[in-house]
Amino acid sequence: MVAFLLPIWLPLFIFVVSLTLIRDGRPLFYSQKRIGLNGKPFEIFKIRTMLIDTRLVDDLRITKNGHFLREWSLDELPQLLNILKGEMSLIGPRPLLWTYKKELDPEVEKKRHSVRPGITGWAQVNGRNELSWAEKLIYDQWYIKRKSLLFDFYILTRTLPVWLKKEGIYTKDGKMMPELKVSAESEKNKSQKQISFS
Repeated sequence: MVAFLLPIWLPLFIFVVSLTLIRDGRPLFYSQKRIGLNGKPFEIFKIRTMLIDTRLVDDLRITKNGHFLREWSLDELPQLLNILKGEMSLIGPRPLLWTYKKELDPEVEKKRHSVRPGITGWAQVNGRNELSWAEKLIYDQWYIKRKSLLFDFYILTRTLPVWLKKEGIYTKDGKMMPELKVSAESEKNKSQKQISFS
């Protein structure tokens, strides 16, 4: 599947990188530490969509070019390299930030990361960033329980119309997805109960 995508991916990647260089300059890429298969860390690659100035809130840091790339998910193109390295799959739960490990119950975290993270997944075709974190984790749980080649193919066919309609890029109020963070222990216990794998 990846080999089939390479002739499409390469010219598109060159175009997007060139466009970003002209509009936003360097650096072109950035990486983030994410949770991978079996809970091991790996570096995910993305095309930069924000200003480097960290004094601004994230929603104000997104450049005009960055909005365009996010609308079409083109900032995710470098993740094909993560697939080639064996760190990601085309289909699977989206990889969480490494700092989110402490927010999940160890059993939930272990089972969620029993499969490779993906570029698209069941949560992405059912609302993406319009979902709450609890809803996303429930969709991931549902996927892991029913993972199969046929199910992956179905998700792939669902991804194209979602991508063309530019659905779920931001939250329902038009903002970036907030961090996965549970401050109170009672709220954390409630959240873990909602996403139980039992």
